Formats: sequence, structure tokens, C-alpha cells
Amino acid sequence: MLLLALESSCDETAAAVVQDGRVVLSSVIASQISIHAEYGGVVPEIASRKHLESVSLVIEQALLEADVRLCDLEGVAVTQGPGLAGALLVGISVAKGLSFGRGIPLVGVNHIEGHLLAVFLEAPVEFPFLALAVSGGHSHLYRVDGVGRYTTLGQTVDDAAGEAFDKVAKLIGLPYPGGVAIDRLAVTGDPQAIKFPRPLLHDGS
Repeated sequence: MLLLALESSCDETAAAVVQDGRVVLSSVIASQISIHAEYGGVVPEIASRKHLESVSLVIEQALLEADVRLCDLEGVAVTQGPGLAGALLVGISVAKGLSFGRGIPLVGVNHIEGHLLAVFLEAPVEFPFLALAVSGGHSHLYRVDGVGRYTTLGQTVDDAAGEAFDKVAKLIGLPYPGGVAIDRLAVTGDPQAIKFPRPLLHDGS
């Protein structure tokens, strides 16, 4: 089965052509990092408008790189959430239009589930397995027993790792995206310079 997959949950517009659920024939991404860098983080309204500008272009490029025509597609998959509402709306609207216009199935994909199952594109993993999802506003550890069968084993109780990186970077004047800037500095840092206590979720800890 030949699928067009669309992603627009935050600040990147992406399209990929995937064969039989595992073989990625093309993957095209339009990044907005340089646009949002001026503001020190993603501005949702700007992100939505840039998705509108980019979505047709990334689809055309993905089809071209995969040597596939629109009429060859047998289905459309699209990120349905979680994500920025306006940004998601762009991808979902385009996917619905393609599905209706071509008369092909439409599948909504949970953003986090996509992260958990992306490993199958690289290796034949057996269930059950542990999956750590550290993406944007999410820092979760899951037990994965099968497709659609997930148990949350742990998660942050305040800021997710990605949010913490971006906030710290902004506080100390590093450029956006903060995670990349902090990672570069950490390579030359001293891991023993500060002794951090072990965080415990008990009274008085």
C-alpha cells in the first residue's frame, strides 16, 4: 500500500511517501527554526501561517522524490495531535481534502504514538518493549504491549525535558532552539561541577 504521510503538529511541515508501512520512499521537511529564532520560541500563529505556505510544496517534493503521482496513492495518514491547534488544522485539512478528492482512506495518527512506533522503520522490534518519548512538551516512559496498547510508567510532573532546555537557554541568553545550544556547550562542560540532589517525590525530600 502506498501512503502519503503528513505532519504539522508544531513548527515543521513534513510529507513522506511510505510503502507497505515500513519503506520510506521519500521524506521532505520544511523547517521554521530560523523564523521562530527571532522570538526565542515557537509562535503558534506564525507556525500555522508557515504551514499554509509550505504544505503544498513539501507534498509535491515528496511525490517527486518518490517518483509517485497523486493518483498512485492508496491512502493518507496525518498527525491528529497532540500539537498546536492551528498547525494541526493545516495538515488535517489538506489530508481530508486529498482523501475526499481521491476517494482514498484517511488515517489519523497520534503524534506520540508515531514516536513510539517509529522504531519499526529501523528494526523488527518484538512486543513488549520500553519506549522513552522525549519530544517537545512530552517526557514519558511507556510499556508498549502492541499497537494501541500503551501503559505510562512514568513522566515529568512539571516541565518536560524539551521545555526545560528551551527555558534555560532563553534565561542564559542562548539562541533558539535551546536544546541544540545547550548540548554544544555541554560537550566542553564539567559534569562534576555541580552536585545535584536525587529528586524524590516525598514530603521533605
